[in-house]
Amino acid sequence: MQGLVEIRWHARGGQGAVTAAKLVAETALEQDKYFQAMPEYGAERMGAPIVAFTRIADDPVTIHSSITNPDIVIVLDDSLLGTVPVAEGLKEGGTMIVNTTKSPEEVRDALKAAGRTVATVDATGIAIDTIKRAIPNTPMLGALCKATGIMDIEMVIGHVERSLGKKFSDEVVAGNVAAVRRAYEEAKLA
Repeated sequence: MQGLVEIRWHARGGQGAVTAAKLVAETALEQDKYFQAMPEYGAERMGAPIVAFTRIADDPVTIHSSITNPDIVIVLDDSLLGTVPVAEGLKEGGTMIVNTTKSPEEVRDALKAAGRTVATVDATGIAIDTIKRAIPNTPMLGALCKATGIMDIEMVIGHVERSLGKKFSDEVVAGNVAAVRRAYEEAKLA
């Protein structure tokens, strides 16, 4: 499949990974790309580890399975680094984006992720400052844009405004937009 990018999201229930996977997919649609977004979890309760997936492609997506060899791995909770094999299957030359206060080098060393780009950002801290809740999903969209360049930050922000504007107050939408922008600016890459 031409131009296929596969993203695997690791988070805990309630952190918004499924929503973020969907927002990325819908933004791809606005760029005339094909997409797929899906969660993989059962009856997990709030706080239990979950996985979500996003595929973006230039051609129709005909794969209908979980992603085992992602181009990009996004981790919304750094406590998963020691308990879930988040780096498993990450392609050589792939990118890992982690919500943490640690440096990209510390994360790369801890996960033995040589040959991969690692980006880190304090998405939870940004979320608390901007939306007043510890939900790191929208800040991670900004970090994704900076670390990979797969989407234009302004297109992502526009989609966040339109999508969240259907459900939330102007204040909540503005906080989420600020979170995306701030994470884009503050993400560190190595």
